[in-house]
Amino acid sequence: MQTVILKDDSKGIASAAEMLSAGGVVAIPTETVYGLAASAYDDNAIAKVFKAKGRPQDNPLIVHICDMDMLGEVAADLPDEAFALAEAFWPGPLTMVVKKSDKIAQSVSRGLDTVAVRMPDHPVAGQIIRRSGLPLAAPSANISGSPSPTSAAHVIADLDGRIDGVVVSGDSRVGVESTVITLATKPPRLLRPGLITAEELKAYLPDLVIDSAVLAQPEEGQKVASPGMKYKHYSPKTEVILVEADAAAFADFVNGQRECAAICFDEDAEKITLPTLCYGSGEDEESQAHSLFSCLRQADGLGVKRVYVHAPKKSGVGLAVYNRLIRAAAFKVIKL
Repeated sequence: MQTVILKDDSKGIASAAEMLSAGGVVAIPTETVYGLAASAYDDNAIAKVFKAKGRPQDNPLIVHICDMDMLGEVAADLPDEAFALAEAFWPGPLTMVVKKSDKIAQSVSRGLDTVAVRMPDHPVAGQIIRRSGLPLAAPSANISGSPSPTSAAHVIADLDGRIDGVVVSGDSRVGVESTVITLATKPPRLLRPGLITAEELKAYLPDLVIDSAVLAQPEEGQKVASPGMKYKHYSPKTEVILVEADAAAFADFVNGQRECAAICFDEDAEKITLPTLCYGSGEDEESQAHSLFSCLRQADGLGVKRVYVHAPKKSGVGLAVYNRLIRAAAFKVIKL
């Protein structure tokens, strides 16, 4: 298959919409990461997404919409909280799991009676959805299990020759996938943290519970309700180990290791004698989120056996960063 590279202008948007309407799969930009889009109504198109990514068959997809009318087409029996959250956070990086409509392809929800829905805050994504007239199921546009793509170059490196097209539109602003909550349970649960934090959501959902799988391994055979809940995910080929420590202890530890590198905060770099990649400031969790996946991808070019990552805080946006890192490390954590 020849993958067509499309600009993010009116011609490129029209071409992407035509490919999607014809049952194709196209990587599109969003504010979080690049997504691999296909019609949420078309089982054959969804099968192409799973094949291109090598995605596990029990992992549900998030459906992307462009307005509230489209929400009514893909979801059913919406609770009042869904409308309040949509007014507060859409368009934006919040995904809500709700009861699905009969229009949604069975392959999108992988046997569940729910659908995960969000409205991306990216003008090109919105225009492609509107132009196609379709809600788009769109997991991250990468080989399954590898770091998510925050640039078109990442997409092309993983999926060139596997998909119909890529819309090139700069780097993703946020850098980690959307926050996912489920409104299909009582109490509602946070399934995957993101830029929109648990603290912000509790203003609208006072009884919100953080699912145990956010920071721990899912139970064997557990059916996941959201993407990103699997055991190992977001991982480069190089072994990743997460290190919980203060700055001095982290530097002392990694400087004593051999054939390795460090992924650390900007403030750590001058204390470390190993090859380093910096993923933002220790005091700026949004900068960490923005740079994380790019650093994990760069780790494979360092020529080392493993990388030790200075762990972020487990609150605010830091919870989202920690959630991705603990999966990239397959839950290998050193506490100093």
